[in-house]
Parts: sequence; structure tokens; C-alpha cells
Amino acid sequence: MAEEKKVATKKPTTKKVAAKKNTVSVTLVKSFYGRLPSHRATITGLGLKRINHTVELLDTPEVRGMINKVSYLLKVED
Repeated sequence: MAEEKKVATKKPTTKKVAAKKNTVSVTLVKSFYGRLPSHRATITGLGLKRINHTVELLDTPEVRGMINKVSYLLKVED
């Protein structure tokens, strides 16, 4: 009985390229002083600190909801 030798074939390694994350650029254009406390908290949650401060955020439904809530204070660019 002849023994069959099994040769392990090596699979070629492929590099996984990370998908480009969609981001949105948000700029505070109006002061949040004198606004509702929940709106102030939303601005802080977005990471904005002062007028003309711009941050890059991931484009997720949560971030879009926060932007929508205080859209009258912001300038948004994709």
C-alpha cells in the first residue's frame, strides 16, 4: 500500500486594506452661551470649544443626530 503524502498548500497572504472612514467637518459659527442646557451639552459633546473652532468627526447616525439638534449654530462640510 503506497502512502500518499499530503502537501500543505500555502495560501497567499493578502493585506487587508482598511476602508476609508467617512468624516464630517463641523465648525461652530454662533455662540452657544444663553442656549438651552441640552444644546450646550451637545456642542461640548461634539468637541467644539469656541467660535470658528472646527473638528473632524466620524459620519455616524449618532453624530448626525447631534449636528441636527444644534444645526442653527454650526457649519457642516462633508
